[in-house]
Amino acid sequence: RCYSDGPGAVARAPAERCRCRYQALPGRARAGHRHALRPPPSPPSPPDHARASPAAMEETEHTCPRARPTLAAPAPFVNETSCRCQAPHEKLTIAQARLGTPADRPVRVYADGIFDLFHSGHARALMQAKNLFPNSYLLVGVCSDELTHKYKGFTVMDENERYEALRHCRYVDEVIRDAPWTLSAEFLEKHKIDFVAHDDIPYSSAGSDDVYKHIKEAGMFVPTQRTEGISTSDIITRIVRDYDVYARRNLQRGYTAKELNVSFISEKKYRFQNQVDKMKEKVKNVEERSKEFVYKVEEKSHDLIQKWEEKSREFIGNFLELFGPDGTWKQMFQERSGRMLQAQSPRESPSSSPTRKRSPSPPFSWTSNKSSPPPSPKTASVSIRNTSEGDEDEK
Repeated sequence: RCYSDGPGAVARAPAERCRCRYQALPGRARAGHRHALRPPPSPPSPPDHARASPAAMEETEHTCPRARPTLAAPAPFVNETSCRCQAPHEKLTIAQARLGTPADRPVRVYADGIFDLFHSGHARALMQAKNLFPNSYLLVGVCSDELTHKYKGFTVMDENERYEALRHCRYVDEVIRDAPWTLSAEFLEKHKIDFVAHDDIPYSSAGSDDVYKHIKEAGMFVPTQRTEGISTSDIITRIVRDYDVYARRNLQRGYTAKELNVSFISEKKYRFQNQVDKMKEKVKNVEERSKEFVYKVEEKSHDLIQKWEEKSREFIGNFLELFGPDGTWKQMFQERSGRMLQAQSPRESPSSSPTRKRSPSPPFSWTSNKSSPPPSPKTASVSIRNTSEGDEDEK
């Protein structure tokens, strides 16, 4: 152990000054801190008794950059946070890396590619590379336009656009610009790469059947799975297949024929097709509106017919109730006719009622007035007969 301050401090040469992240702390805070020492640039061969033991090597602390603690900022480029850890970078096996490493010694995983038209397949591959080990640090190498155009072909996005697309992926910790097409031992040592992540399909390019063959033989290759149904070539194929549709779309959005690299005749054809499509859209809208109107009319007519049927049933029921065989009108007619007949021919009085006594007729006087002439014999006989009948009735 070396202590820069406090009792027992050891004087060091300028070439051996502490290079760890605690060098800016005050003296008392640095006291008792275990430092990572920077060896001299050209150290002489030390004697056997002065060589560092394995225990001393273990005490040197790692200062490798760790995974991003926050996603509030894009991932940095490699020249901004190059690994300056002076601790020995021991080689790890896949089994050891999967068991886990100390927090200050993350597993440095490297993934490279073109990443043109960055899509979900790219992001899924980087997610797999990031989650290969419990404590991993993902470095992503992006090839430049020069290498890509030479070995693969023309790209839609230029190298700066592709760099920025990778910086804003949440799984990426560092981006290496102008990455090599074939990985060399010097490149792996420079960036202290532990493993390389890529899909297991042999990638033939640059005169080689598989550019990752030597990585696989060294035991540093970790395979990832491809996402089926999505790739940069598939997206470009869709655009080329529907070129007319996208050309008309951009003309409609305000792009000029020169910007789209189309001829004058093609421009007029596309604009005419756009007008035809607008007319078709209008006709389609009119048809949909007319269908909607007809549907509303049918719905309203159905409601009207239903209401008319209900009203008609109610009217017929009221009519039958009033004028039917047992209707109210017939009963009223019978009652009124009975009252009229009763008024025209009243009923006889009941037999139990007492009979009125006939008032006696005044006595017949035989005396006649002097002024009246004497009755004839026939008139006298009639009056005598009437008198006798009245007497019999009284008896």
